[in-house]
Amino acid sequence: MKKITGKSSIEINKCNITDKHRHVNPDNDEKRISKVLSVLENTYPEATTALHFENPFQLLIATILAAQCTDKRVNQVTERLFKKYKSPEDFARADLYELQEDIKECGLFRNKSKNIIEASRELVGKYGGEVPADFEKLIKLPGVGRKTANVILANAFGIPAFAVDTHVFRLARRLGFSDKEDVLGVERDLMEKVPRELWIKAHHWLIYHGRRVCRAINPKCTECPLKDFCPSVKVS
Repeated sequence: MKKITGKSSIEINKCNITDKHRHVNPDNDEKRISKVLSVLENTYPEATTALHFENPFQLLIATILAAQCTDKRVNQVTERLFKKYKSPEDFARADLYELQEDIKECGLFRNKSKNIIEASRELVGKYGGEVPADFEKLIKLPGVGRKTANVILANAFGIPAFAVDTHVFRLARRLGFSDKEDVLGVERDLMEKVPRELWIKAHHWLIYHGRRVCRAINPKCTECPLKDFCPSVKVS
């Protein structure tokens, strides 16, 4: 998962779409969004998180590592990492510099290793080594922001939440779910326009579609199953 880290990242993912490409009648927007969700569900029925984990704590660590790093690389690192450190207690006792070397391939390893150790210590000290299934408690952990907290709630606990990464942010704006230019605004619009029971699945549908078709650069509009319902489509 790649993280949105400020204006420059958001600017990169904006669509350069002119008015002539906006062909959708806003009066039919609710029906259009429902159709978009239906097509995404049929196109990516098995969509789920790409991160490998066996419990909420492993997902927490993997999601921290995933900031500005690919899920594939994170899975390669955690495959050996979770054999060496098997519990929050193990990470809490880890040597900072040794952990840095263990996760160096994921980038930003100095901050990530510090956050992992501090978050593990808080889990051990405050929650008996268990990851809390509570948004407000999660975002107070070192290295955990809204996106990470929502990923954990949705994928580890099955609690409806809508995590917004760069793919979700980009597609939400291109597909007309939101016109907001900030992550929180996009998250709120998605939660309003997407039925609550679909939040978790829709998050994964958008990521799959963003990776495979609706790319940041040179989206495959002519091949897109959503081209008849997308207000940003570039199809001659």
